[in-house]
Amino acid sequence: MPRKWNAGDIPDQTGRVAIVTGANSGLGLVTARELARAGAKVVIACRDTTKGDRAEAEIQAQVPGADLDVRALDLADLASVRGFVARLTGEHDSIDLLINNAGVMAPPRRLTVDGFESQFGTNHLGHFALTGLLLPTLMSAPKPRVVTLSSSAHRIGKMNFDDLQGERHYNNWRAYGQSKLSNLLFCFELARRATAAGTGLLSVAAHPGYAATNLQFAGPSAFYEKAIMAVTNRVLAQSADMGALPTLYGATVADLPSGTFVGPEGFLEQRGHPHIVTAISRAYNESDWRRLWEISEEMTGVTYQFGAAAVV
Repeated sequence: MPRKWNAGDIPDQTGRVAIVTGANSGLGLVTARELARAGAKVVIACRDTTKGDRAEAEIQAQVPGADLDVRALDLADLASVRGFVARLTGEHDSIDLLINNAGVMAPPRRLTVDGFESQFGTNHLGHFALTGLLLPTLMSAPKPRVVTLSSSAHRIGKMNFDDLQGERHYNNWRAYGQSKLSNLLFCFELARRATAAGTGLLSVAAHPGYAATNLQFAGPSAFYEKAIMAVTNRVLAQSADMGALPTLYGATVADLPSGTFVGPEGFLEQRGHPHIVTAISRAYNESDWRRLWEISEEMTGVTYQFGAAAVV
């Protein structure tokens, strides 16, 4: 049996600049640490820079000399996204890797600064805006790559285009599933558009299976939800180190086709080493890709400029 892929198999990342959103804890922290271990300069992009500083110290303790840069980024605030991009692109001519990792999971209905439902606004729209605003700087890199984190919960998601914000009816878990399905639609349409424009930009999606992180406790508010999470995290979940492997695989393995989706190999894709997986069939509805993209442009005010080639 061939040896399974691990973080030790990450190719040398020396000279590459990577941004990891939500890198102050959980999967993002592991992802940032392992990219730094492989030689990348890693931007720890997080809402709370105090937590980001603690994450930097933790990584430095494990990877002495790691090249890290903590930056403030609140994906629930488009002004913060624009400010982050303006500051970063003023200092870097190119960005090699963007990992859209940050997210919120199943909170009660609340709104972002810009008035979007928080899960759709943070998990999808914030990353849509971030990627689009960074696009010229990504395109300046020799082999740019965007990795967008979805979830196995995309399978319970349906695109309710008539009520994307959950204004008429809101269920926290269905809204989470919709946001994670949106991440896939975005990844696949970004891959299509980048390829149609003749660019070398690679768009990949990943999901961690069921990994034990603080995400499960940061969102759900009901006592029974937290109790269930406490039990399943202990009994069923794999570690954050294992959960980050699909992201790292999608971010660094050479010759992956654009539009690849990576997840764990085990039963129901809940745990195990990374391999290429298939999303639920409705994630491959190209008309939904385009519809969500157009809505996202309108809601964020961000349009993607791939260059002179027409994008159809």
